[in-house]
Amino acid sequence: MSWGTELWDQFDNLEKHTQWGIDILEKYIKFVKERTEIELSYAKQLRNLAKKYQPKKNSKEEEEYRYTACKAFLSTLNEMNDYAGQHEVISENMTSNITVELARYVQELKQERKSYFHDGRKAQQHIEICWKQLESSKRRFERDCKEADRAQQYFEKMDADINVTKADVEKARQQAQVRHQMAEDSKADYSSILQKFNHEQHEYYHTHIPNIFQKIQEMEERRIVRIGESMKTYAEVDRQVIPIIGKCLDEIVKAAESIDQKNDSQLVIEAYKSGFEPPGDIEFEDYTQPMKRTVSDNSLSNSREGKSELKFGGKSKGKLWPFIKKNKPPPPPPASASPSAVPNGPQSPKQQKEPLSHRFNEFMTSKPKMHCFRSLKRGGATPEDFSNLPPEQRRKKLQQKVDELNKEIQKEMDQRDAITKMKDVYLKNPQMGDPASLDHKLAEVSQNIEKLRLEAQKFEAWLAEVEGRLPARSEQGRRQSGMFDAQNPATVNSCAQDRESSPDGSYTEEQSQEGEVKVLATDFDDEFDEEEPLPAIGTCKALYTFEGQNEGTVSVVEGETLYVIEEDKGDGWTRIRRNEDEEGYVPTSYVEVYLDKNAKDS
Repeated sequence: MSWGTELWDQFDNLEKHTQWGIDILEKYIKFVKERTEIELSYAKQLRNLAKKYQPKKNSKEEEEYRYTACKAFLSTLNEMNDYAGQHEVISENMTSNITVELARYVQELKQERKSYFHDGRKAQQHIEICWKQLESSKRRFERDCKEADRAQQYFEKMDADINVTKADVEKARQQAQVRHQMAEDSKADYSSILQKFNHEQHEYYHTHIPNIFQKIQEMEERRIVRIGESMKTYAEVDRQVIPIIGKCLDEIVKAAESIDQKNDSQLVIEAYKSGFEPPGDIEFEDYTQPMKRTVSDNSLSNSREGKSELKFGGKSKGKLWPFIKKNKPPPPPPASASPSAVPNGPQSPKQQKEPLSHRFNEFMTSKPKMHCFRSLKRGGATPEDFSNLPPEQRRKKLQQKVDELNKEIQKEMDQRDAITKMKDVYLKNPQMGDPASLDHKLAEVSQNIEKLRLEAQKFEAWLAEVEGRLPARSEQGRRQSGMFDAQNPATVNSCAQDRESSPDGSYTEEQSQEGEVKVLATDFDDEFDEEEPLPAIGTCKALYTFEGQNEGTVSVVEGETLYVIEEDKGDGWTRIRRNEDEEGYVPTSYVEVYLDKNAKDS
């Protein structure tokens, strides 16, 4: 079926229809363009979402991503980035393969359509001109015929009239002949124009218009085919990224399957393991014997003297673990409970039972000084050797520090090698530079390397100590290891040979297996440094009974009134004194404090 034969008289309707086809094509282009904008917006939102949940660099979040579940989540975020990238690919391919191509094709289509309909209108104008010429010749022929007929009738009338002269008759006859000739000429002209018009009309309806309409039909069919191909491309662009999107989803599934709960549990152990042993059994305290009860979990009586006993300033060797929140006192714990027995709390060192005489002799040889007790005070910066951490955590921190220093040393050595090579080049080619200009930089780098090596050796020594490759040093020596003073070697062993814990949660390494040692005041009074006792800044009343079983703590009984010598610094502990010989820390929430404003201000 051809539009040229079937629609020969539908020129205007074809013009409207082809314009509608172009409008449909432009509408489809607009649809694809909006789809690409949606894909770009979706990809951008996915990328922003993945970025929002990425761990921040050099933060605690980054450390959490060593767990397999967090690694799987991080892998999911990375795959979502790739997933978003595929939507960007969809947008780009649809823009280049559909939107841009169709927009160019529409412009070509408009030009082609304009050309065809211009030719059609030109053919119409030509046939209309031919028709007008035919009508004009026809009217002229008709007019000439009428004039010839009237001239003939006038001649016959004059010829029949006897009163008319012969000259008038001859004139009428000549006029009739002229009109008749004009009619004949008009007839011939009309016949010629009619024949020409019929030819032109035949050409118009059977050649020109069919050809033009055939081209318009082909143009329209190409438009239909093109929009169909674009729709296939639309689907194919989506289909091309499906395998990659599938791989992204497969990687997410693979990451989820890589989660290892056992490995994560082991990481928790490595992260929080203190290295201490669980506490031993609490020994029975015999109240039938005449003695003064102390805050230790093991009491040592000296029956030889019968005098009142002083507790060693460090008290229990157990570690202090606050198990209550400030301003929120829990119900009184059982008599056997201790801070180290709180669920999920770190455990105190195991206290092994040994003969009291052995522990007494070990204590006497250690010669503790009072400044060991003073070192229990809270606050202060983190020690350089991480002695505030449990052994296992300290080992990890020291190992990490050693690795960092080794990397820095390697970096400086690489820089030194580069400078040395540059200096050699300058020596061989003086025009390139002055070798002496690099000496200062080379000396600076060498100095940095030496400093880093000394620093690394220091941390390696601490690491070796923790790992047991070297004998453990005393606390005072460990605290001064960064700036060892050869003129005061006696201070190295002046503290008890244990790593102790203070109320702020810091740890010291434990060697002694004794939880507390008490001796007569006369036996070691001269071993303590003479220091002024802290003045009382108020009083407090015990709200609950507290069994002070850890070093630095003191036991209190509900309703007991004591002196406050140091208020809570924010860690949940208050320092109190019962008498001149007995002072220590109690949980702030276990007592009601009445501070003396004047004493506090002074």
